[in-house]
Amino acid sequence: MGRQFYIENLLDHYENPRNRYKMEDATVSITGGNPGCGDLVTLYLKVDLEERVIAASFEGEGCTISQAAASMLTEMLIGKTLGEVREMDIDAFIDAIGREVVVTRPKCATLALSTAKAAERKYRAARVLQS
Repeated sequence: MGRQFYIENLLDHYENPRNRYKMEDATVSITGGNPGCGDLVTLYLKVDLEERVIAASFEGEGCTISQAAASMLTEMLIGKTLGEVREMDIDAFIDAIGREVVVTRPKCATLALSTAKAAERKYRAARVLQS
């Protein structure tokens, strides 16, 4: 897929975000941000008893790349286990959303994934406290 495909895909996710809403019954939610540029993403995950993500959504503000990447990520997360979320590779995610297009803005491109990994850690920490 060429550069134009990735640009159009990013713009589509920015202009028509998927799963952009506050999930009231989320199992875990967490906010991440890039202080240097003002990007913010709050990620909501609903997790079943097998620790599989059955729903994912986000709210946020910031640049096209950070918000489009959050939209794309929510689609990728559904169906994954929390272990698979923890193991998601940053470089593979950048490739999936279009390395050529986001190479100059890696922190914007990976904010949502970093936040998802933090959500997994928060979920695990809460489970330990409950036991």
